[in-house]
Amino acid sequence: MKVVIDNAIPYIKGVLEPYAEVLYRAGNAFSAEDVRDADALIIRTRTRCNRELLNSSRVKLIATATIGFDHIDLEYCRQQGIKVVTAAGCNAAGVLQWVASALALIAKADGWQPQELTLGIVGVGNVGSLVERYAREWGFRILRCDPPRQMSEGGDFLSLEEVVSGSDIVTFHTPLDSTTHHLINDRIISLMRPNGVIINASRGEVADTAALLKAPQRLLIDVWENEPAISSELLDKAIVTTPHIAGYSAQGKANASVAAVRAVVEYFSLPLTEWYPCEVKPAERRAIGWQEMCQTINSYCDLTEESAHLKSHAEDFESLRNNYNYREEYF
Repeated sequence: MKVVIDNAIPYIKGVLEPYAEVLYRAGNAFSAEDVRDADALIIRTRTRCNRELLNSSRVKLIATATIGFDHIDLEYCRQQGIKVVTAAGCNAAGVLQWVASALALIAKADGWQPQELTLGIVGVGNVGSLVERYAREWGFRILRCDPPRQMSEGGDFLSLEEVVSGSDIVTFHTPLDSTTHHLINDRIISLMRPNGVIINASRGEVADTAALLKAPQRLLIDVWENEPAISSELLDKAIVTTPHIAGYSAQGKANASVAAVRAVVEYFSLPLTEWYPCEVKPAERRAIGWQEMCQTINSYCDLTEESAHLKSHAEDFESLRNNYNYREEYF
């Protein structure tokens, strides 16, 4: 069998070689010729898996080492009998700690305590649920919007309009699909508190760049439309600017690689069921108080330093992302 793997996925080199022919390619350089005789692909968001890439191939499995799947034509894969597996939840703690650092930065600038503010969470899946759990413990009042969960569970979910109008800070953790494309737009921004804060660590296209450029709110952004060719105006305007690395913890990356390898192992019945990268120590979730978090978070995730780096090296967006020094999860 043959597997084609994005060469920027960490810890994975040499793992499948005893069982398969393995070809490594840059994520944006996968070609139809590369995958024509492949049985499986292990990818990230930079590989567009569509008819153009997959037509006439023998690919039966696509394992993406990401939580998102907007880079994959799911309908085409369904029609062709190609199984698609994501690494849902793999980097939730990494994104949580990025958001925590963002909150600590704003709190230090403004001098507030969590009990004084309302945090709106849009998208309460693996990431949003973890953000909610810690934010409640820190004392924030929480408003939640998640239409799919509201439909399936009921509960105290609110509409997007209610959440954004009632919150001091709104953090977005939605997947990208037809219902969330440009979810952050002129109308939604107009409902927000002008002195509020918008945090986007979901997908770049969830926000309309043109609308963000006119927004009076402060912007903390990890994901951008048209990556890696990002808006220089938005880069100048936002107070936190990172190159799509909110979930880039060592443990999150290890979890993603494990999920992708496990998908291949299970699909093709390979004898490799317990693999975990020896370079990484698995993290353990623990409670952490607001004051302790604020005092320690910059040692693990310093968004001021990272923002300054991207602002001065915007042309290196992809390199900064691919060569990022993975953070350690500590709560």
